[in-house]
Amino acid sequence: MTAIDHHAALGDEDEFRLSEAGARDYVELLKPRVMSLVVFTAFAGLLLAPGTINPIIGFIAILCIAVGAGASGALNMWYDADIDAVMTRTARRPIPSGRIRPQEALAFGLTLSTFSVCILGLAVNWFSAGLLAFTIFFYAVVYTMWLKRSTPQNIVIGGASGAFPPMIGWACVTGGVSLDSILLFLIIFLWTPAHFWALALFKMRDYGSVGVPMLPNVSGERVTKHQIVAYAVATAVVGVAPAMTGLVGWGYGIFAAILGAIFVLCSIAVWRMADGDEKMVPAKRMFAYSVLYLFAIFSALIASYYAGALFNLVGGLS
Repeated sequence: MTAIDHHAALGDEDEFRLSEAGARDYVELLKPRVMSLVVFTAFAGLLLAPGTINPIIGFIAILCIAVGAGASGALNMWYDADIDAVMTRTARRPIPSGRIRPQEALAFGLTLSTFSVCILGLAVNWFSAGLLAFTIFFYAVVYTMWLKRSTPQNIVIGGASGAFPPMIGWACVTGGVSLDSILLFLIIFLWTPAHFWALALFKMRDYGSVGVPMLPNVSGERVTKHQIVAYAVATAVVGVAPAMTGLVGWGYGIFAAILGAIFVLCSIAVWRMADGDEKMVPAKRMFAYSVLYLFAIFSALIASYYAGALFNLVGGLS
């Protein structure tokens, strides 16, 4: 039975069966780990943006972005239930395991999408709501339904959906975008290929079993390793850029440069890894470090921005 046949059979079997889902299953459907990264980077964008926002409105904005991210995850799991059922990494997700019916996941995702966009528009501004709507559409339709199964560049182009949250947070305060918000977008956009291709290297068999054209499966390990190094270098350079524009101080710039240098060194370790290495230790280490890198970069951005604001405040009072 192919992955597509499995998905069809799963849907047929579930059509007339009551769901066994509990609250935990619906939380899992929202991809909470991905959501936490979205919320954190969106919060950073909101804090770094020039101007002020009422704390209650700011809380509503972050909540709507979180719900929108969860909706995207639910729609992704609904559409990908066929391949999730085959891959060892995803086989126990709520839909392929039978705990949630596909129809329920679809309705859940669409309801949360509508709710998050409308509330953000009504409570904050419609520009940020439009960005959120576009982000959900891009992830659920452009990436999940089209790019993921059609091109090895799926992660490169589709990575834009994960890079929009800080820009949305910025737009919640300012009602628009700027060079600095674009830099926040670019940090995540350029980081994404190196992050996911490291994962794809040690999950090649999983992706190959369902026919998803990830770069290692299509172009081979050597090409993938070259690309990982290239994107790691680009990420390291752009990671320092907020200090160059004056968004934050050069203390951040030095810290970002160190983080970026380690990121590049991790990518070089992957590049030096022998093709066919079954243990894939450097790739696993890079994947783990890449998550730490992104959290550290955005934490440093927030810390540097408010350290600078505190310094200016003290200087003004003296």
